[in-house]
Amino acid sequence: MSTPRIERPELPEHMTWEELGRLPEELAGQIELWDGRPVWIPRGPLEHQQYAGLLWTALRRTTGRENSDNADSDQCWQVGMGTNVFLQTNGKSDFLTPNFLIHRCLEPDFQDIRASDVVLAGEVLSPFDIQTDIEAKKARYAASGIPWFWEVQLARDPRRIVGVRAYGLATSHGPLPDGVLPLRRANYIVAAEWFPGETDGIDFDHPFPILIPWAELEY
Repeated sequence: MSTPRIERPELPEHMTWEELGRLPEELAGQIELWDGRPVWIPRGPLEHQQYAGLLWTALRRTTGRENSDNADSDQCWQVGMGTNVFLQTNGKSDFLTPNFLIHRCLEPDFQDIRASDVVLAGEVLSPFDIQTDIEAKKARYAASGIPWFWEVQLARDPRRIVGVRAYGLATSHGPLPDGVLPLRRANYIVAAEWFPGETDGIDFDHPFPILIPWAELEY
């Protein structure tokens, strides 16, 4: 039996985490809170979810190797997918939900993930995503201090990944014309990019060595 489609309700201008939790799960899972303001983040098509899963699997393999190679150190990494990242040091009314992320291992289990725990957040962009939406979200990742952001671009006919970009966090800026100040105190700058047919895969040394052949990202 198919699940009936739930119509979006008219939301208040501001919400708390507790108020969000009182919505049906189908709706609450499509909302982020930006400084307490509810923002609709609709779920992408099946292909979007599948490619996010492929990234999660590939990064999980990579972090597993990194954890094994550094088993004697305090360094430990975990990979998440569609997991809420709370941007403030406390409270839950300001969060984003990246498609995939790498964060420091947390003890004990079932801890909230804070931006200070995250070293890499990533978004998969389907052909239907609006560029201004991802730019607004990227700005919030940067303002929260997450060092690395990945952007995975999808295309259709045939469905495929057409490119991956890695952005590094910049907290200073170069010379600007007199009287001009940067709009934000932190911004992402493209640090690397990879395209099928031009490279063998993703090959990057930050936040630790990551090597993902394109074959692992085929769906």
